[in-house]
Amino acid sequence: MARYKALSAELDPCARQLVERLRGLKDHGELTTRHLAAKTGYSAKSWERYLGGTSLPPREAVEALARITGADPVPLIALHEIAADTWDSRLARTPAEPVTPIGSAAPPSAAPPTAVLPAALPPAPAPAPGRFPHIALAAGVLALSVALLAALLLLLRLDEDATTAVVAAPPATTATSPPPSYACRISRVDGRWSAGLNKGRNDEIVYGATGADVAEAQCLLRRAGISPGGIDGMFGPLTLRAVKAFQQRSGLVVDGMLGPRSWKALRG
Repeated sequence: MARYKALSAELDPCARQLVERLRGLKDHGELTTRHLAAKTGYSAKSWERYLGGTSLPPREAVEALARITGADPVPLIALHEIAADTWDSRLARTPAEPVTPIGSAAPPSAAPPTAVLPAALPPAPAPAPGRFPHIALAAGVLALSVALLAALLLLLRLDEDATTAVVAAPPATTATSPPPSYACRISRVDGRWSAGLNKGRNDEIVYGATGADVAEAQCLLRRAGISPGGIDGMFGPLTLRAVKAFQQRSGLVVDGMLGPRSWKALRG
């Protein structure tokens, strides 16, 4: 399993959970960042940032990783949407954080502090008609900008609170359900090899399939001397590679699909 740097303590909990899920899928599929770059279209450097928690991965990158590892993309996409909202809210709040206390002086070259101008403007004496019209115009523009910024920050905060309260629960629920476990019980039944998991069915299965049929095939591939990875009932990249290797060794069409001929060869 790859070693990762500890995630920043400032990272939002939803973004932290998404990164940990992506790390787990990468490790389960025994993939490197170069493999991810070749299979998803996103560079290895980009995946290093995504898995390091320094950059939020695009939704398409999350879907691509779920696809190549055979994982269910729905909970990952839901978690990504929550993380994207909170990530954008954090970025939107960053410029407003440095606020100059009321009454303190700001450097001439610095931008006017947004939290001070509305309180400071009313007491200022109004310029005489015809004198320095640009001062009145600048004051009006600044007051309007501050009002718009305050409204935007309020909307972002309300949206963040509502999203966290309503949507954040489903990913935690799905994480508590343990994956099914399978045990290979290799034996000869009526002259054919069986792992005792799917009652001798020879149904066609393809990449992305899950269940007892996939676990049966994984057991028989291991019996044939070709490792499919773990016996987890998930037709992922490692199982696909093992199926193709077995088909090539058996003189079958190398299509990565387990049909009647491939099952017959597996069962001997």
